Amino acid sequence: MKKNSLLAECIAEVFGTFILILLGDGVVANVGLAPRLAAPAYNWNTITFGWAMAVVVAVYVAGGVSGAHINPAVTLTMAVRGVFPWKKVLPYWISQVLGAFLGALGVYLVYMEGLVAAGVPNVWCTGPGSVFGQAFWGGTGAGALTNYSLVNAVIAEIFGTAVLLWGVLAVGDSRNLGVGANLGPLLVGLVVLGVGLCLGGPSGYAINPARDLGPRLLGTLVGTKGLFTGVYWIVAPIIGPLVGGVLGGLTYDWLIGRTLAAKG
Repeated sequence: MKKNSLLAECIAEVFGTFILILLGDGVVANVGLAPRLAAPAYNWNTITFGWAMAVVVAVYVAGGVSGAHINPAVTLTMAVRGVFPWKKVLPYWISQVLGAFLGALGVYLVYMEGLVAAGVPNVWCTGPGSVFGQAFWGGTGAGALTNYSLVNAVIAEIFGTAVLLWGVLAVGDSRNLGVGANLGPLLVGLVVLGVGLCLGGPSGYAINPARDLGPRLLGTLVGTKGLFTGVYWIVAPIIGPLVGGVLGGLTYDWLIGRTLAAKG
């Protein structure tokens, strides 16, 4: 079988990440802007299910061409594990950020009138100032549960991305329970759902540097304020997932993979 060219793989990564953000940030905008929801009715469950479905569709679409990394943390982890060429890492990363930027542009076009009427709030990325943050990063009203520090957010991103990689690697490991290729994207989506429901509170579970950076760039261009204030934007949603992904990949290989390899 003829191998896909790097260009074809990068196009697939752009397209897959575009779909991921179009649907993922789309559900955030839908919940955050919907007039039928009062502030106390902020629906975290809807957002986590929306993001899970976004992952499922994106992986089904791009998986056969590029492997549907759609996440720089996944790409880096595969390279560190020696199963992905280092020369492809930077092209994949650029493609993923570009796709995320374009996906956020799609969300802006779909929700443009609502966003403008609301003052272009941050439906784009995680952290202080996001629609999520209005409820959980020291916001006012019934949604103001507590504050989380930057350190706490980074820890959450590391654990969340490690769990993501454990799930991705287990699903894709034919030596393990042997998930069929046609079910893989669905199960990866369920992993993302689990991370969001169980570990997403402190940081908003970016678990994907491109998912956060691309929309953050778009949001700044269309008028959302404060997206690059301070160091949060680079520490929690970028460095945290990269570290967590590599730790997740290495621990899977050490704790599970080598046992499976020994069994032949």
